[in-house]
Amino acid sequence: MKAIVIDDIKTREIVEGFAGKYLHAQHLSVGFIDAKAGYTVPVHSHIHEQVSYVQEGEMLFILEGEEFILKAGMAITVAPNLKHGATAITDCKLIDVFNPVREDYK
Repeated sequence: MKAIVIDDIKTREIVEGFAGKYLHAQHLSVGFIDAKAGYTVPVHSHIHEQVSYVQEGEMLFILEGEEFILKAGMAITVAPNLKHGATAITDCKLIDVFNPVREDYK
């Protein structure tokens, strides 16, 4: 593997208002996400274990119906198949880590 410049990775829209660059390793994927204030990732589930870290901004995260306000420096873990979603309260920068690899984001 070689060193990668994240800015060289093509940006992909996840849902309206959420766009990111994804780096894929053998067993995990890392997303570097920009979210616009007021936009939402609808509640959904997937087979991946996920960790979401807020680098900048403030995010409302819903996990199995419970609401969490995540501010810069906070993270949340999501076990596989749990229902979750998020709304950007402010513009945000996030790092999402998924195991196994998000083949659908390649």
